[in-house]
Amino acid sequence: MIGIIVPILPTTPLLILAGFCFGKSSPALHKWLVTNKYFGRYLQDYQNGKGVPFRIKCFAVAIVWTSVLFTLTIIPLLFVKLFVLAIAIFVSLFIFTSPLLKEKQQKTALSYTE
Repeated sequence: MIGIIVPILPTTPLLILAGFCFGKSSPALHKWLVTNKYFGRYLQDYQNGKGVPFRIKCFAVAIVWTSVLFTLTIIPLLFVKLFVLAIAIFVSLFIFTSPLLKEKQQKTALSYTE
């Protein structure tokens, strides 16, 4: 959950990495992660190749850029500012180029679980 604390790192890529690592090392931890009531559904959709909902992508990018703008106002060093901007651009591109979960697929998946 380091992505929640560190301003430039969003939680989503770290959760995906955690799901991958848990899947390789411990089936019990992997099951706990993908059945978590807060983010398990999103991890399952991503692992199954369905993607991430558009509103979640927008929310993640908004959080990244809010954190970046806050960081840029505090840090006085130019090279650090450029580094933070480069990371934010990379993370934004990663988020928006990842597969998109269509709303129709999402509603269908919800109807199967109810």
